[in-house]
Amino acid sequence: MKLIPALYEVLYVSQLAPGQPLSVVAEIAATARLANAQANITGLLIFDGHRFCQQLEGPKKAVLKLIERIRTDPRHVNVEVVHHGALAGRRFQNFSLAFSTVEDVDALSRMESLDGDAALAAFRAVCGELEY
Repeated sequence: MKLIPALYEVLYVSQLAPGQPLSVVAEIAATARLANAQANITGLLIFDGHRFCQQLEGPKKAVLKLIERIRTDPRHVNVEVVHHGALAGRRFQNFSLAFSTVEDVDALSRMESLDGDAALAAFRAVCGELEY
């Protein structure tokens, strides 16, 4: 019998590094979709033209390894984990990486000052406005 690893999630916000073209966002999403599928990671990446917010979910070891890689990715600056912990079930099980923009240009900047349950609630509110 194969054991299914417990699910874990990380929610972070970051900023597009100065000097990076907006076209790099599409490159990030395309590369992440392939890598996430191989690592059994799903999630949602939101971009507002300057900031990223991403929820990653999957096996704990794989998710933590990915967030460390993101922290050292020169295309991101000010990476801030605002929530992390065990997850009962996937939110984005059909997407190795769903991607969306957000019209409320202040939504992600507000999330930078939150953490824990407040950050997760703000993320869910933003997700409620998106089509994915």
